[in-house]
Amino acid sequence: MKVLESGRIGGLTTPNRVVMAPLGRARAQEPTREQLPRAVTYYTQRATAGLIVSEATHVSTSSVSRPGGAAIHSRGQVAAWQPIIESVHEAGGRIFQQLFHLGRKAHQSRLPGQALPFAPSAIAAIGTVPTPAGPQPFPVPRALALDEIPGLVADFRHAAVNSKAAGFDGVEVHAANGYLIDQFLRNRSNQRSDAYGGSIENRSRFLLEVVDALIDVFGADKVGVRVSPHARGDGIDDPDPASLYAYVATQLQARGVAYLHLIEPDAVPVAERLAPALRRLFTGPLILCGGFTRESANRALEEGRADFIAFGALFIANPDLVERFRVGAGYNEPDPATFYVGDDAGYIDYPALVAQAA
Repeated sequence: MKVLESGRIGGLTTPNRVVMAPLGRARAQEPTREQLPRAVTYYTQRATAGLIVSEATHVSTSSVSRPGGAAIHSRGQVAAWQPIIESVHEAGGRIFQQLFHLGRKAHQSRLPGQALPFAPSAIAAIGTVPTPAGPQPFPVPRALALDEIPGLVADFRHAAVNSKAAGFDGVEVHAANGYLIDQFLRNRSNQRSDAYGGSIENRSRFLLEVVDALIDVFGADKVGVRVSPHARGDGIDDPDPASLYAYVATQLQARGVAYLHLIEPDAVPVAERLAPALRRLFTGPLILCGGFTRESANRALEEGRADFIAFGALFIANPDLVERFRVGAGYNEPDPATFYVGDDAGYIDYPALVAQAA
């Protein structure tokens, strides 16, 4: 079975081609956003993955999501991540930390001083955001001043220094799902007329500056990048995603990063898939993500569409997913009601095959 064959990501040898996708679970302590001991169990249960990518982790105090969102900008947060990484490594696993900033998808009710969130341009995301008063429309963000952008790059760099101190094997840049870096990439959310707006090269500048800063900390073979060219749900969009992501892939190839992580569900029509073109431009490992099953993952790998497949909901409900693939077992059903809220229930209590057999 192709998905169970060994592989290589950067300097790491993986025992299989199964990636645990970054999965926000909102289980960190408030208000410090430090991981709690149960996260040690959660990640270690899933250490048989070829690679774990951690939940999206905030890089600064200006990025605050729902309660329980994890962060990596303070000493306490670093210390709380360390036993998680140590336990994953002791179990034979490998783990990258995904770093992100919400940008316009934050809400002033959760930000220090009730400050407005910021973005490339003063354009609100479509939809609502959880707040202490219930769901509220995304606010219109303030547009970043040109001289603020280097400070944001520095925030990502500082977070990567902390990731390295915590013991992570590498970091993944979250340039997907409508968050800050994605807001710079897409022209519907980026209406700037300076060096960070307009052309594809300019809109990609912030992402590439962040990537370069993280390479400076970890080395290129320990930095991955995640993108989501098909995501449009919150008003993030671009009229020419093929050209945009071709440029991004070319630049990442030139830098020799560890991998490109592409959210492109198997359900995307063949004519709309970008993976074939990006694979010609980026020759490093390509990870595909988006509703894959064991069967569709094997098919994608056998067709050469990707080198690794990332799984989300299946990994939430099946900590021993790799073993289930190996023996052809069925799956636990995930409980969406506990995805982003709760304690141990729906987090570390999904039964493994051994427990079910007993």
